[in-house]
Amino acid sequence: MSPFSLKRLWSVWRQRRRGLGRGCWLLLGVLGASLPATGHAAGNQFPASAGALLQSACIDCHQGEDAEAGLDLETFMANAVADVGVAQDDTWTRIIDRVAAGEMPPADAEQPTLQERQLFVTRAGDWLRDLQRSRDAAIGRVRGRRLNRQQVERSLHELLGIDIPLADKLPDEGRPRGFTTVAERQAVSHHHLSRHLTVVDLALDEAFGRALGTAEPLSREFDAQGLVRKNPRRRCREPELREGEAVVWSCSMPYYGRLPATTAPADGWYAFRLKAHGIKLPESGGVWTAIHAGPCVSTAPLLEPVTCFEAGEQPRTIEFTTWLPKGHMLEVRPQDATIKRARFAGGQVGAGEGEPQDVPGVAINQLEMRQVYRFSVEELRQRLFGDLKYEKAKRTGLLKPVVTKPLVKIEGLLSAFACQAFRHPVSPEELTGYVELARDVHGQTRSFTEAVRAGYRAILCSPEFLYFREMPGQLDGYALATRLSYFVTGGPPDDDLLEAARSGRLDEAAEVRRQLQRLLEQGEVDQVGVPAAERQFVEDFAAEWLDLDQIDFTVPDRRMYWTFDPIVQMNMLAETHAFLAHLLHHDRPVTELIAADYTFGTSRLARFYGADNVQGEQLRQLVLPANTHRGGLLTQGAILKVTANGTTTSPVVRGAWVAERLLGIHIPPPPAGIPAIEPDIRGATTIREQLAKHRDDPACASCHRQMDPYGFALETFDPAGQWRTHYRSVGQKKNGTRLAIDSSGELPDGSVFASIDELKQELARDPQAIARGVAGNLLVWGTGAKLSIRDRQAVHKIVEAAGKKGYGFRAILEEVVVSPVFRSK
Repeated sequence: MSPFSLKRLWSVWRQRRRGLGRGCWLLLGVLGASLPATGHAAGNQFPASAGALLQSACIDCHQGEDAEAGLDLETFMANAVADVGVAQDDTWTRIIDRVAAGEMPPADAEQPTLQERQLFVTRAGDWLRDLQRSRDAAIGRVRGRRLNRQQVERSLHELLGIDIPLADKLPDEGRPRGFTTVAERQAVSHHHLSRHLTVVDLALDEAFGRALGTAEPLSREFDAQGLVRKNPRRRCREPELREGEAVVWSCSMPYYGRLPATTAPADGWYAFRLKAHGIKLPESGGVWTAIHAGPCVSTAPLLEPVTCFEAGEQPRTIEFTTWLPKGHMLEVRPQDATIKRARFAGGQVGAGEGEPQDVPGVAINQLEMRQVYRFSVEELRQRLFGDLKYEKAKRTGLLKPVVTKPLVKIEGLLSAFACQAFRHPVSPEELTGYVELARDVHGQTRSFTEAVRAGYRAILCSPEFLYFREMPGQLDGYALATRLSYFVTGGPPDDDLLEAARSGRLDEAAEVRRQLQRLLEQGEVDQVGVPAAERQFVEDFAAEWLDLDQIDFTVPDRRMYWTFDPIVQMNMLAETHAFLAHLLHHDRPVTELIAADYTFGTSRLARFYGADNVQGEQLRQLVLPANTHRGGLLTQGAILKVTANGTTTSPVVRGAWVAERLLGIHIPPPPAGIPAIEPDIRGATTIREQLAKHRDDPACASCHRQMDPYGFALETFDPAGQWRTHYRSVGQKKNGTRLAIDSSGELPDGSVFASIDELKQELARDPQAIARGVAGNLLVWGTGAKLSIRDRQAVHKIVEAAGKKGYGFRAILEEVVVSPVFRSK
């Protein structure tokens, strides 16, 4: 461990702050200080012609401590005359939008004329846009933005040639609402800085340890005898030996099917080859089997999903790779909730107890286990030490670099490393502090390796590594390369992208388009024909855009939704990821996000959806029959699950999700003092009946009008994602009376629908609205700033350009990255 302390780390941060520029550094303080509100240009006061309407039609209800919805217009207008900061933008935008929509003043109040409304919307809108334009010119639309947890992890992987998980060791970033890339949601505290230092140390330990170590990667092979319980007479949860095979029967007992032989001796990625087949196959086909990983003991109950497969009559090999912390092992067992399950007494399984119960099982013939790395040791050493040679140290047996002029080499290595870590050229003056630190360590320890490590550590803890270096105005080539790379890959720019920045080619929109295509086309093609980079992009984006990173947050109540199981959930995620990747790869119109006549699935997912005509575990494109209610994101199981709580559904939650995620309609939090609506789990009243009273409150009516209709249509899907026509309640008997579901509604534009099918058709008739939602979310995620009223024109131009290409998903993505908003701070 180098002597580089947290105190000295902070000293380096202070020394480096000037290189980031004022706008970025103001957000960089370790106490999480936020950027002060910056006002509009002098003289840009709120127009008197717009203020007249507020005074005559609004001020009576919106003034003082008891102002309606907590909005005191007297205070806001006073601030508008003096100064307006970013925090007030949303409120003024909401005021303008509600007046434009005719929602305010309320229907029972005296109404302004149409001309007065239009005058207010025009004058107030122009004022707010001018204010934002002048503020953005001074400090940029995007405030000081840092890498999120995932981006830090991938950056360390690329820089050091490692592959260990690191993101979960950094502080939580406040999901589920919003994107973790948005600057105003980010902060750096002492705790965050301390955790960042810990993660950097873990990364450096891994990199230097593997580069200079001599240990060979683990490799094991097991036959059935090596996988079963050691004592056949002992009741336990390991497989039993049956006809020369390791057998696990269908059963709901956790950790049954655990394989202690696969226990990891050290943290690492392990590749497995498992040869298995099904026995006593069910009528539905093969035996769907899930593989999980974990300690597999009751004191550590959580298991991580790895993969699943359908074990048929004939043995076949399943290949997969997973991360195993030291001491973790695999659990392999049938987990199809719809097939017959065995029962075992006492929480353990005795050999021979499953056979007479005539239940399906999975038989394992052999298993291979190998420790693998993403980067070869040669690639890793090149990243750390360049082209140096190595010799074995006599005392430790470890390798050490052979260097004749260590101080000169240290400076060269740090210079190259800093350019990669900071994602732009670094001058000798900027490098001075890091070189001096490394030389000090070399003087104290006489260790070239420790000196280099200390220098790398300081660089990786610098604000120029953790923060985007973006100056007001159009981004320079390096800043644009950085933004584009983290947007598409979640990691730092590669050599090709940095060369495009250096040469000035990124100033041209055509080059930005070319780089986007190149980044998306990298990697191997998967089973549905999509490159790995495209699949990674949609998985990263959908995790936060569609809240798919929350899919493990709840589990459907087994008493009510007993056909749901871990295999179904794995297939649900695979369906949505494959669907989005298909849209992107083939540039399909974004209307298919709402209404598509196809999906992707397996036999298990199809059965869960109520279709029995699909065979096999291969994820593939399925043409949907005309009479199905499926098609598009709204009716996919993963979406329906993340928008429910496991027991009940809420039109408010699902409706707000549709409005925000797919249509780009901002739904503000409910006003203070408004109670939440909880579904009646007794089944006495429907959620629609409860919401009818809720919507009578003027403070609630506007937002509920924009979101509830979408949620009502989705009430015909339960919390597990299955179709239903009636509600059910906890403890309800099988043949008990159930309340019928009314899935009809009226959209904000006055159009009506009777079902989810009609809603999808209504929404699909307006491709521009869907394209605006997609483009807006891509811009927020990619730039790190929420959309302002001024950004709406930019989104309109993106949609207009994409419309000439059929509103394709890929076309929208291309227009986003070449837009002035994306290419400016």
